Amino acid sequence: MVSPNNKSAVATRLAALFAFELRRLLGGRAFWALLLILAPLAGYGYVEAVRLFGEASRTALQFPEMARGMTPLDGILVPTFGAFYLGTTLLFPFVAIRALGQDRESGAVKLALQWPLSPGTLVAVKLAAVGTAWGLSLIIPLSALAFWLFSGGHLAWSETANLLLGHALYALAVAGIALFAAVLAESSATAAIVTLAFTLGFWVLDFAAATGSEWLKTLGGISPTQVLKAFERGLFPTGQSISLAALGLGLAVLAAAILPPGLAPQARRLRGVTSIAVLTVVLAVASLISSAVDVSEDRRNSFNPADEAALTRMDQGLTITLHLTPEDSRALEYATNVLAKLKRIVPGLTVRWAETSKAGIFGAAQDEGYGRIVYDYAGRTATSRSNSPREILPILHELAAVQVTPVDLPTYSGYPLVADTRAAEVWFYIFLPSLILLIGWRRSRPGRLPVHFRNLYQGDLQ
Repeated sequence: MVSPNNKSAVATRLAALFAFELRRLLGGRAFWALLLILAPLAGYGYVEAVRLFGEASRTALQFPEMARGMTPLDGILVPTFGAFYLGTTLLFPFVAIRALGQDRESGAVKLALQWPLSPGTLVAVKLAAVGTAWGLSLIIPLSALAFWLFSGGHLAWSETANLLLGHALYALAVAGIALFAAVLAESSATAAIVTLAFTLGFWVLDFAAATGSEWLKTLGGISPTQVLKAFERGLFPTGQSISLAALGLGLAVLAAAILPPGLAPQARRLRGVTSIAVLTVVLAVASLISSAVDVSEDRRNSFNPADEAALTRMDQGLTITLHLTPEDSRALEYATNVLAKLKRIVPGLTVRWAETSKAGIFGAAQDEGYGRIVYDYAGRTATSRSNSPREILPILHELAAVQVTPVDLPTYSGYPLVADTRAAEVWFYIFLPSLILLIGWRRSRPGRLPVHFRNLYQGDLQ
């Protein structure tokens, strides 16, 4: 049993180590370079988003029907955080690698492990410091949202919080990859290349999944960038969120497992293989969880509650066969407006893509049945060419032999706004970069070990 005094000493030691790691990250040039590039990048994304949103709002203010499509999530949040996503993908790995890569290069990790401190605890503290540094970089996009609110703009807090959570989980995955690469590679430069190979590889996987075979589409569905797109649509995907968290934390655990310098090669391989096997199983199980919560204010990812209640009771195996090519615009619209919603609701849904050819040499259709969508349920079959929920939902209810009366819901009115961006331009293009340069110069100057950390270290030596 650990005494209270020992617990206090451990907590003090961990707090001192965390403070030192965070101070070292904030004193490095990589972090301030990240902020310096993010400021104009996120600023440009915000300014252009507000400009385009304003141009569309001028028309929408005159026609209420068009105003319903003016959503801050699509018009402001996603473009602003899209620039932040680029920084997390391409620049944040250099900050995360610094937490562990420099220690391995200098041999400081050997000294750190001489403390009564496990490799897992050491990596956990470093991961917490990296996460805190990433959280501090959120000041840049959050300042853009502050400008939007001050200009009279609207933000749905459920959508905003959900999008922030998605970016946090994505950053956790990138940080886990970076720490694993820092342990695996011999130098920080090599670790950076390995990390970028992973993150850029996700983009390649997304492109291949968009035009490739069905197994590529399934694999692309668990790509971190694809998961982030679900958050951008106002969804909280339970299984994919678990996958992102498991990827980041699992790779951090793997890094801790193979971190000890004196570990025998055979033991290192055994730990690595075991950790990868466990992580693969966790990711596979998480991918089977298809449930997702629609947090969008306009309920874009949901049907009417009465329709959803009926669809959840279709438990006799609904099969949808699409006589369309996946790249067809009708198929893409159907996948977004209908199929994605059905996958969240209907239990045991099976989707099949029929082998078909869209057009011949001169553009004439080779298959007269091209464009059909066939629904099979409980021994009954129905065919339609529509990709509109208004026509498809009655077909599904007829197959299930149920009568559904839609619930009256308030109409989403939209939030059109023409806002001025001059203050934001001064902030993002002039004042904020100057402030970052000044603070970064002061923080990056050579300094001594923090007093609390130095005293703790000297106490351990006595």
